[in-house]
Amino acid sequence: MSLTGQPFYYTLIVLTVLAVIAALLLWNRVLGPVAVKTLQRLFMLVVCQVVAIALMATWVNNHFGLYASWSDLLGTDNPSHLVMAGPPPQVATISKADAGTVSTFFRGPASGLAAEIYIWTPPQYSEAAYKHTNFPVIMLLHGVPGEAHDWITKGGMPQTLGRMMADGKLKPAIIVMPTINPGNVDTDCSDTPQSKNATWLAKDVPNFIERHFRVIKSPKAWALAGFSTGGFCAIKLPMQYPKIFGIGAGMDSDPFTGDPSVLPNDTLRLVNSPVWLARSAPPVQLMAATSEQDLDSPVENIITLQRAIRWPTVFATPFVLSSGGHNWRTWGDEEPAVFAWINTVLEGPQTPSAKKSHRSPVTRK
Repeated sequence: MSLTGQPFYYTLIVLTVLAVIAALLLWNRVLGPVAVKTLQRLFMLVVCQVVAIALMATWVNNHFGLYASWSDLLGTDNPSHLVMAGPPPQVATISKADAGTVSTFFRGPASGLAAEIYIWTPPQYSEAAYKHTNFPVIMLLHGVPGEAHDWITKGGMPQTLGRMMADGKLKPAIIVMPTINPGNVDTDCSDTPQSKNATWLAKDVPNFIERHFRVIKSPKAWALAGFSTGGFCAIKLPMQYPKIFGIGAGMDSDPFTGDPSVLPNDTLRLVNSPVWLARSAPPVQLMAATSEQDLDSPVENIITLQRAIRWPTVFATPFVLSSGGHNWRTWGDEEPAVFAWINTVLEGPQTPSAKKSHRSPVTRK
């Protein structure tokens, strides 16, 4: 029985109630000399205290995510990858944050990683006419170094996308801004022996959003967009997880052949590079943008990936600015074209009966 599972927690509740009832019923029915009676009653009190303390300790652990498993609690767990403390998704607190967003911090059960994410819902989400409507999701991936909050403080999000939605240039969608490098461990959004960043982004974050928000589960309703390292990830993750993400757009992305300074292992870097992943021809829609003056993300980087793409992967016509460096101003200039393209391929809001989910129920185990 799992330490953090509901069966164990509810079992402790039942045992606590039964222990108290048993003590009340048997208190005056114990037999034997006074010393024996005292020992029996003391034993009943100890049992009540033990199960009550176990119940409270379990509640605290489930709420704050102190231990993930029995082996973690007992110190016998020696994972090769990074495991962080944090509340599990079912009890994580969602609080109001900047610019009309809400934020939360939780530990993903699949990756063992914990980090902050920001979420914004379009106005329609709270309107009575849409109370039974599910919405598509656009995940915004930040650069490294950087953090999810940069989209708000430096990138003008979610207001920029909110205006596009209000003007009818972008379908109403839930905006999710996750941390892509929990614990400041950069893996180019890849699973490594040290940190399961890809699992965090492709399983834990989507599962959290699906648990707490009304979203469409079809891959065609889940789009990724990012810049720099986040742009690399926005292209890579749909290619690796096409049953989760059907759309990816990268702005001024890191090298699509992989970065040796991030993944020094040649094999690991190769199998996590979009150029190599293109060989499997996943059925996803991709787009890339950059500037002719961005030395960190030259046009040749896009051309290299474009040449590797094979049907049914669809690679849209790249968007290339004539000027601009590797900075927020350039990314802001690219965003209208990038999100206008996303609007053409992203599924719009729908009621549950309008269309059945195309996502496999076992893709995130």
